[in-house]
Amino acid sequence: MSRLFAYCRVSTADQTTENQVQEIASNGFIVAPQRIVTETVSGSVAAFERKGFAKLFDKLESGDVLVVTKLDRLGRNAMDVRATVERLEASGVKVHCLALGGVDLTSSTGKMTMQIISAVAEFERDLLIERTNSGIKRAKAEGKTFGRPQALSAAQREQVEAQLKAGVPVARIAKEFVTTRQTVMRVRASIEVPK
Repeated sequence: MSRLFAYCRVSTADQTTENQVQEIASNGFIVAPQRIVTETVSGSVAAFERKGFAKLFDKLESGDVLVVTKLDRLGRNAMDVRATVERLEASGVKVHCLALGGVDLTSSTGKMTMQIISAVAEFERDLLIERTNSGIKRAKAEGKTFGRPQALSAAQREQVEAQLKAGVPVARIAKEFVTTRQTVMRVRASIEVPK
C-alpha cells in the first residue's frame, strides 16, 4: 500500500508552511502529521542539498506519493525541478503538484507538462541572455563603461604618476588624493617606478 507524504517549504523564518499544509488537506490529500516535512530554506538551494528534503527522500519507498503545492517547492528552476522529479520517479515515487491540478508529474501527462515547463523556462532564459547581451552592446556603443568606477580621474592619475616618479611615499600620495594605498600601488605597478 502506498504511503502519502507532503513536502512544504518556505524561504524565510517570517513565513509559515501552514498554508501549504492546509491547501494539501483541502485538496483531499490526507497526510499523517509525521509524514509532513516542512522546512525553511531558500529556493536557490537544490532539493537534495536541503536537510529536510534529503531526510524525506531517505524515508520514501517505491509506490509512495509525494505532494507539493507548487513546483518551486521542489527546485530553484525548471531544470532543477525536472531532475528532482526524475530522481524521485527512478525510486518509484509519484509526485503530485497541486498548482498543476494535482497531476502526477511522473505520469505521461505530468512528463509532458514538465517538458513544456522546461521548454518555456529555457526559452525565457535564452531571451534574457539575448536581451542582456543586446543591452551591453548598445551601452558600449554609447560609450558607457562597465565595472567599478575609477578611483582617480585621468588628471589625478598623471599627478600621482609624477609624484611616484619623484619618490613621494605611497601613503602620503594616498592621503593627499583621498584614496587607498592599494590604488596608488596599482598606479605604481603600471608605470614600473623603482620601489
